[in-house]
Amino acid sequence: MQEDKIIVGLDIGTTKICAVVGRKNEFGKLEVLGMGKAVSEGVIRGIVTNIDKTVHAIEKAVNEASEQSGIDIRVVNVGIAGQHIKSSVHHGSITRNSLDDEITIEDINRLTNDMYRIVIPPGSEIIHVMPQDYIVDYEDGIKDPVGMSGVKLEADFHVITAQTNAINNINKCVRRAGLEIENLILEPLASSLAVLSEEEKEAGVCLVDIGGGTTDVAIFYDNIIRHTAVIPFGGNIITSDIKQGCMVMEHQAELLKTRFGRAISEEASPNEIVSIPGLRNRPPKEISIQNLAHIIEARMEEIIESVHTEIITSGFENKLAAGIVVTGGGSQLQNLKQLFEYMTGLDARIGYPNEHLGKSKVDHIKSPMYATSAGLVLSGFKALDEREDRYNQVRDSKGNSNRTRADKQGINFFKNILEKTKGLLIDDFEEDKEY
Repeated sequence: MQEDKIIVGLDIGTTKICAVVGRKNEFGKLEVLGMGKAVSEGVIRGIVTNIDKTVHAIEKAVNEASEQSGIDIRVVNVGIAGQHIKSSVHHGSITRNSLDDEITIEDINRLTNDMYRIVIPPGSEIIHVMPQDYIVDYEDGIKDPVGMSGVKLEADFHVITAQTNAINNINKCVRRAGLEIENLILEPLASSLAVLSEEEKEAGVCLVDIGGGTTDVAIFYDNIIRHTAVIPFGGNIITSDIKQGCMVMEHQAELLKTRFGRAISEEASPNEIVSIPGLRNRPPKEISIQNLAHIIEARMEEIIESVHTEIITSGFENKLAAGIVVTGGGSQLQNLKQLFEYMTGLDARIGYPNEHLGKSKVDHIKSPMYATSAGLVLSGFKALDEREDRYNQVRDSKGNSNRTRADKQGINFFKNILEKTKGLLIDDFEEDKEY
């Protein structure tokens, strides 16, 4: 069990930097021991633009989480996002030496590691290589080829790359804050662990994580990730639109969006008015809730159109039986679910990170705003599980191969005895026959 293991997730977002300390309870659920957050002023659209401000915010969030949990934090699982993230599908193959021996975990690892040597654009690095379907001796659609016999092993891989400079800047910020990075994880993958069920991934689902600077898209089908994309718009652009459209201060625009914002203008009452305090010696400003909704709806339609384009590009538009799951801070806008359903024709729901959460000290971790933060902790546990599984598989495969060799040696030993004694047995039989 993993009850004694502690994992820390660090979400370096555009609006906030959040650190979450968690462990698994006896039921396998995530128990959050502590959480800290700080305003993110050095990150724009998922990319670090000011090292010092980001380091200061990381230190503040980590110290808060450390005090609340009583854990001395040294190692973290960090999320990465931004417009520089690219995904593509690549085909790989290896030829094995023996037809008789079973395909082992070492063969799978050799095939996967080959993908890290593919040619990618200069200034980029591979952060994830995820197998989709395996092919053994031209027999396709295989999920797990370990134990099968075959000479040629092939697979399609979902390869995700990130800008080297963006990775280096994140590494620099985390190291300067006195921490080490255990895993660097694509944020929509982390969010998917927190808000999606296995049934949804099996049936086909599109996860849309609306953050402050970006909107992340991840499409799953048959329990395999098929497509990822990052759209360079998020909640901050809506705040900016309100600021310009209503001629108010930025913090006032943010409050208008979160308290009175609606994604569908028809749902807003034309008679509802909000009064905003005026600037120095100026009268209060009156803003119509319906006009506010018009501004929000226009930008949200643009974001949803971009999401729909990614769904069509992926080729899985007609295979998403579970529809769309919307999460992130931007998902809390009123009527957003209905707007997604109206524009895409797919079922939609708001994703809360409740499914994998147990009893926690921190209640507001259950908000969609913290889906990525919770997911980073879960992905840390998943990486631990995968390492243990790989170790066990390698150990078992070595044990099996040793047993197989021993069996073969035993069979050969008895064959040699039979060959040597066959003549004697026949001679004895012939002698008996004469009598």
